[in-house]
Amino acid sequence: MIWRLLGLFNTSDAQPAGADCVADPETVRAQVLEKMRAFSAEPYFQIADEKLGLLSVFDDLKYDRADVDMISPAMLKHVVGKLGPLGFRQTFGTVLEHAGADMRVHIPKFHALGASPFDIARYTEKRPQDYCLLTPTQVACQFVDHYELDDAVQRIEVLIAKHPINLLKLADYLEGKPKHRAFREVLGHIKRQQRIAVESEPLCRRRSLG
Repeated sequence: MIWRLLGLFNTSDAQPAGADCVADPETVRAQVLEKMRAFSAEPYFQIADEKLGLLSVFDDLKYDRADVDMISPAMLKHVVGKLGPLGFRQTFGTVLEHAGADMRVHIPKFHALGASPFDIARYTEKRPQDYCLLTPTQVACQFVDHYELDDAVQRIEVLIAKHPINLLKLADYLEGKPKHRAFREVLGHIKRQQRIAVESEPLCRRRSLG
């Protein structure tokens, strides 16, 4: 009987208080994602694509092809302000991490002035549950590369209604691959759709984060 009691004591002693209350990372992740989906109601930040793990932060209404396509400090500050209350912490300059959800948001490094927006996430080691924070133009490039033409166009139409893209820069970096050649044919359509969106409420009144 004594040995049984000792055994029970040791077993209970090995389990820290509240250990059975620790949430499973997948459960926490589902809760975090649900809160992140709610950002679609705010003007500057949203999940652009859950399948590809893409987040988009508003850049500007008007672009020049010489504009540098990168996440500015003001854009990053806005995102950190949104994700911080959800439990994300900036562990490195280019990573926001939610330890409980085992989930990271990567801000891919900007390598050079002449770098293609199509290549922005190419060297980012992203797990299936992770996300990349991109400019709207970079998100559109991912759509072109990962979806068939009709699907890519539909997704870009939804994107530009809220986050316009730099079509001049995107066009400059289209390559000779079949998906890029096909997309070049619909650039005029995308340009018209974006012009309508930018000249309409509520987008026409939106200001850059800086």
